Amino acid sequence: MALASSVMVPYAAYLRVYEPLAAFPEPERAHWAQYAKRDDAPTAQDELRRSLADLLATPPVAVPVHESADAFVAVVDGVTCVCPWRTRLRGWQALEELPELLPAPVLDAALPPVVRRQAAADYERWLDLNPDARPWIRTATWHVPVRWFVLFNDAEREYTKSDQGLVLRYRTPMVEARRRVARGLRTLKDALEEGPLIDGLVDVGRWLEEFHPRALVELDYGGLVHAVPEGQLAEDHSAAEVAEGLTALREGDGERAGAAYEKLSDRWRAVRERQYAS
Repeated sequence: MALASSVMVPYAAYLRVYEPLAAFPEPERAHWAQYAKRDDAPTAQDELRRSLADLLATPPVAVPVHESADAFVAVVDGVTCVCPWRTRLRGWQALEELPELLPAPVLDAALPPVVRRQAAADYERWLDLNPDARPWIRTATWHVPVRWFVLFNDAEREYTKSDQGLVLRYRTPMVEARRRVARGLRTLKDALEEGPLIDGLVDVGRWLEEFHPRALVELDYGGLVHAVPEGQLAEDHSAAEVAEGLTALREGDGERAGAAYEKLSDRWRAVRERQYAS
């Protein structure tokens, strides 16, 4: 059941990994097996509303007190796969990134230093007990990182419109995502100097290695479908443009690669600029 809330939800995109039930130890496997039978599973927007509602408390709750028992569910070739929310872990990780994203006065007003210090101390203690923990979901607000598109091809693009709204997503088997990351890295390292694009793709590749080889990888535009005009969404083939740029680099055609990257950059720059529109 969707949660009713007046909280405004940010425009966010998601990179998710769905693992087969066999990847989870007991008793967690039994929990997810039972959970997957639900017909009222919450959505990504519900998850965001819950997180934002915590921030409206006094004092604000920077990170949930308890870990979420929710997940997203997908059936892949008859195999049930789940993507745990792990909202508490992701909240701690997002908190570490906030100083780079917000001016200090804004950050202090939203989350006072004492709240952030307590959350950081809690995270440090938790990590001592869970050193191998990793999230199944990565989030980006107001854009989709270029490196995420490397994992997919245009044939895996799903663009649908229904009573529930627009959906734009890509899904691919883990083995394909890992293969494309490896090939993309070889191409970039042969053609470019070390930089954020290569570093970011290396990071994504290491993250993917943490999961079951029969997992499913999904890129979901999520709330971004509400920030981009429908006509532009229908014509958005960003994964194809990234693939075109990488092919051009492999062929030594820098001009064609630059044109593909410029087209992609212009599209996402226009989307990010909307967050500042009144």
